[in-house]
Amino acid sequence: MADRVTEEELTRWVVAAAAGAAAKTDAETVVLDVGDVLGVAGWFVITSGSNARQVKAIVDEVEARVAEAGGGKPVAVEGRDAMQWVLISYGDIVVHVFDDEARAYYDLERLWADVPTLDWQAAVAG
Repeated sequence: MADRVTEEELTRWVVAAAAGAAAKTDAETVVLDVGDVLGVAGWFVITSGSNARQVKAIVDEVEARVAEAGGGKPVAVEGRDAMQWVLISYGDIVVHVFDDEARAYYDLERLWADVPTLDWQAAVAG
């Protein structure tokens, strides 16, 4: 991602990441606005797949959709070897793709329950 992006561009990329994830899983995809409480990122996208193959499909789709939306390639991707928790960093956007068991164990939604969420589905529909 470029160093200087507008809030509109950033939101478009967050929505693209969430929509890409949701296209490959029936699990809930959540977008958290962590910018006011976390200095290293502004947004978390959290989702999960039922097995390693589905996690890989989600990761691939997220990368494709963000690139298609103009967000470019990730700054870093970690966890591709194990496919239990893949972290895709776009700088201000961090996408967490878990397998179902790891998502339940780490429960990031509960950990970050006090931050606002983004209704990304409304953004897609609108």
